This record gives sequence, C-alpha cells and structure tokens, in this order.
Amino acid sequence: MDILSRFALTDRVAIVTGASSGLGVHAAIGFAGAGADVVLVARRAEKLADTRAQVEAAGRHCIVVPGDVADPATSTEVVEATMEQFGRVDILLNNAGIGTAVPATHETPEQFRQVIDINLNGAYWMAQACGRVMQPGSSIINVSSVLGFTTAGLPQAAYASSKAGLVGLTRDLAAQWTGRKGIRVNAIAPGFFTSEMTAQYPEGYLDTMMGARVLAGRKGEPEEFVAAAVYLASDASSYTTGITLPVDGGILTT
Repeated sequence: MDILSRFALTDRVAIVTGASSGLGVHAAIGFAGAGADVVLVARRAEKLADTRAQVEAAGRHCIVVPGDVADPATSTEVVEATMEQFGRVDILLNNAGIGTAVPATHETPEQFRQVIDINLNGAYWMAQACGRVMQPGSSIINVSSVLGFTTAGLPQAAYASSKAGLVGLTRDLAAQWTGRKGIRVNAIAPGFFTSEMTAQYPEGYLDTMMGARVLAGRKGEPEEFVAAAVYLASDASSYTTGITLPVDGGILTT
C-alpha cells in the first residue's frame, strides 16, 4: 500500500466557505494542490479572484459562488452550481466565520445573533445541502476553535458559543450520516493563526498567549492547518469521524 496516495484528493470536488481570506484561502489552494477542483464561497466576491487564480495555477478547475452562508438560500445555490459544473460534491470545508470581543453586558442581540448565524447556523445549512447530494466516502469538515473548549482572556461569548456548537453539530451529524450515508463529519479546532480576527486583538495579547498558553511558543503556520484539513478530507482519515482535531500548538493541554 502506498500510504501517501491515501492523502490524495485527485479529481474530487471541494467546497470551501469563507474563501476570501486567511485559512480559507490557504485551504482552497491546498486542496487544489492535492488534486481537487474547488468551489469558492464568500460574501466578498471581489476578494475571490486571486484565490481562484491560484487554484487554477495548480492545474485545477475552480468556480466562485458569492453568498452569505447565514442565508439558507446560499447553501442551495452553492450546491446547485457545484452539481451543474462538476456533477458531484466530495468535500465541504465549513470555514466561514466572524469573531467579536464584546463584554457580555454590552453585546446586543444583533451582534450575538450575527456570529451564531454565520459561524454555526451557516455551517449547518451548508452541511445539510451537501449531505443531500454527497456520495459514500465524502467528507465534511467544520472549522471550530480552541475557544470552543477554553477561554483566552477576551470577552467572546458569541464566538465561543458558536465554536462549541460546531463541536456538537459535528458529533451529531457524524452519528446520523457516517453509517447511513457513508459521509464522515469531523472538525478542526485551530489555535492562534494569523487572520483578520487575530489582527484585531489588543497589542501584546498574542505575545502573552504564546508565552503562557502555547506549548509550541508560536502561532500556527497556514500549512499546518491545511495539512490537517487534507487529512480529514482524504481517504487517509477513512476510519475517523465525529472528532474535533486540535491544531493548536498545545493550548488545550495548559
């Protein structure tokens, strides 16, 4: 057995939400590098052109479907466009997300609901739509966070709630679909990676966290997140379902 071949995504079709920046961009390019055609989904359509160019530079086909995953209609549009273009959906990476750091006594209902609608509800709508067309051997990957398991000194009730919810969603969908449909459902819990959200952290916050909470003593590299995503998307993880995989440099051990 050629073990490396189990990590290949040759001719599979991957949908990546939140593909306009950060880890979503790297995941889309990583999936293409592993052999997959890619569907890019994000609200900021103008930012998807560069990602599409990099996917196509890897020799894979790519389409862009602008939309807000918080709207259930978007999931239908994305899956219909994917089926029309490629005829299949093999991988879903639920990466779309936003974060806030608002004290609980000041957070408005609108602020809280927006985070839940995008991070948790949006992931469910996308998984639901993809689960209706995916064939056995397919994979859904939800991007949770270490903040679904622990706190990190900032007031992030909405964000933490949404990411903890994704852990429960992952577990339940795996229980429903792995045996009956052959669809594996897993999650990744990233630690601190460079992103639009971490760029908004208070000055010195990340340095403090690196020293106090991260055993590796540094932020994660995008390739380290992508490697985990490729593992969960590929046949290398064919006996792995219902789990949340921390990619956090050791935060959850402290």
